[in-house]
This record gives sequence, structure tokens and C-alpha cells, in this order.
Amino acid sequence: MSDDLAADFAFDVFARACQSRGTLEHVTGRWGGLTLGALHEGSFRFNELRRRVVGVSEKMLSQTLHALERDGLVHREAQPTNPPRVDYTLTPLGQEVAERLVGLFELVEGRMPQVISARERYDAAREAARLTP
Repeated sequence: MSDDLAADFAFDVFARACQSRGTLEHVTGRWGGLTLGALHEGSFRFNELRRRVVGVSEKMLSQTLHALERDGLVHREAQPTNPPRVDYTLTPLGQEVAERLVGLFELVEGRMPQVISARERYDAAREAARLTP
């Protein structure tokens, strides 16, 4: 879809058939969000990125990078060297998305004491309800 055509089409992430849902899924999924967050720190080679995003498998990272590249968020640059070198960086759009994600990461990390307290209260209330006849 050209930029002119896209400008005439209203995207609505809440609509079942909206194309934006796929991109939202790529960005907000566990591996997509963490990959974008890591790339916000700079350029990475594949194995460097895999070490930074702890827990992601090679296959999942590869699939994630392909999806993010297809969506225009990640740039893959293959260097003609022996052995081949491939670097991943954010595109300007990817940078914009990653900045917002990093802000969300920081908010969540900063509020974890409140989250943990809420979880404890919730679990205690559920346990009390379970024990009450």
C-alpha cells in the first residue's frame, strides 16, 4: 500500500481485519518488545542480540527480526566479509516505537514494588476466599 493510499485509509487496531493488529502483535509480544528495547541501545549482531534478550531461542529471534524488518522497524545489514557479518539496527520508525516501549519498561520497572504488593494482596484474598466455607 502506497503512502498516499495509506493516508486515505483509517486504521483501527480494534477492528478484526485491520492490518495494524499484526504490527501491534509484533511490537508488543514478549520477544518483539524486548528485541526493540535492546536495539534501542544500539546496533547488534545476531548472537549479541540473542545474549542481550535472555531466554529467546535462535529460531524465535530470527522469526522476530524477520517480522520487525518486514514491518519497517528493523534494518538488517549484511556485510560482504568472510565470515559474513550481519548487523541489526532500528529504522527511524523503529526508533520511535522503541522509545515509547522503553518508557513503558521504565514505568513498569519503577512501579514493581506496587505491583508486587498488589499481587500479594490479591493472592491473600483469593486464599482467604478459598478457605472460607
